[in-house]
Amino acid sequence: MENCHENAMVLKEGLEKTGRFNIVSKDEGVPLVAFSLKDNKRHDEFEISEMLRRFGWIVPAYTMPADAQHITVLRVVIREDFSRTLAERLVIDIQKVLHELDTLPAKVNAKLAMAEEENSKNGTVKKTAIETQREITSYWKKFVSERKTNKNKIC
Repeated sequence: MENCHENAMVLKEGLEKTGRFNIVSKDEGVPLVAFSLKDNKRHDEFEISEMLRRFGWIVPAYTMPADAQHITVLRVVIREDFSRTLAERLVIDIQKVLHELDTLPAKVNAKLAMAEEENSKNGTVKKTAIETQREITSYWKKFVSERKTNKNKIC
């Protein structure tokens, strides 16, 4: 357990060094690291989760339960076979994903901006931040599930 805890700290410190994440997990108890983006205006945790799969990582992203749905986190549980080397590799792969996301346009926000512009022309009231976050989350859940089902189709 001490080894798992130490590897969790290596991962946590590596994520903190990027300057892009808030660590939301505690250092005691189950060896895990839960973290969220400090700035998710252009890209969100679901995009990071999806892009990490290309490197072989399964890092789930999910929203918090009722009354905290506007918070999205990524979570890594440190198991016995998760070594220090793997923790360092995960940090490197997350940095690669962040760099790649920085070069891409903000897909979801561009669509939301167009929708908001259209709504303002029609005299519709602007959405709150929570409503916008829920819409983004819903969009990405739908997007990811469609991609999963489309991978199983032939032609």
